[in-house]
Amino acid sequence: MIETYKPGAEFRVECFDWTGGQIAPDDSANDVRDVDLTKVHYLSGPFGVDGAEPGDLMVVDLLDIGYLPDSPWGFTGIFAKENGGGFLVDHYPHARKAVWDFHGIYTSSRHIPGARWAGMVHPGLIGCLPDRALLEKANKREAELLATNPDRVPPLLAPPYAPTALMGQMTGRTAQSAAQEAWRTVPPREHGGNCDIKNLSRGSKIYFPVYVKGGGLSMGDIHWSQGDGESPFAALSRWPAGSISVSI
Repeated sequence: MIETYKPGAEFRVECFDWTGGQIAPDDSANDVRDVDLTKVHYLSGPFGVDGAEPGDLMVVDLLDIGYLPDSPWGFTGIFAKENGGGFLVDHYPHARKAVWDFHGIYTSSRHIPGARWAGMVHPGLIGCLPDRALLEKANKREAELLATNPDRVPPLLAPPYAPTALMGQMTGRTAQSAAQEAWRTVPPREHGGNCDIKNLSRGSKIYFPVYVKGGGLSMGDIHWSQGDGESPFAALSRWPAGSISVSI
């Protein structure tokens, strides 16, 4: 845990862009086309709670969510078919990008003139740490699914991939060993994870199962707004950086 809090504590979490800065606020979609999708979902955490034990529920209240003052923009991205694609990939096989500028609760884009709306801001990814049993259970079922069509483009899922796994404070052989089986964060799982639920916004109360001592709450991938589930594989619009105020 990078920080541990007492039950009922309030704290503010600053989050990176989900791509770690691979997308720029310019007029080219080449960065969306070429984004390395093995280096995404940069998370802040994990945060522990004193007294949280396996079998408990961690109650998380989202008090406020906002963008950082030096990053008042986001983007809409549609990934190219050869680099992940999305649910409608046969209709939209090429990369596209629109940059959005934030004005209080509203956003507008030079790439889509006349469009303006208020955001329903939320973390795309939030959840607690898994324990060993859940880690192995999910890895087994996902490996079995991948084996049914290993050559599919885009792939059925993202299995563990050690070369680009971001292992937090782990170092040396411990980090190398863990990276061989560490989850990639594309799907949601029993612990929470990549939920992409638009209503997890300010004022939401979320109940997460605790699998390890302290719970280990992490979050990131902040969205300005989107439809549930990101069916085209893109939120409207993602942020380069932001902050979340929570209580636990």
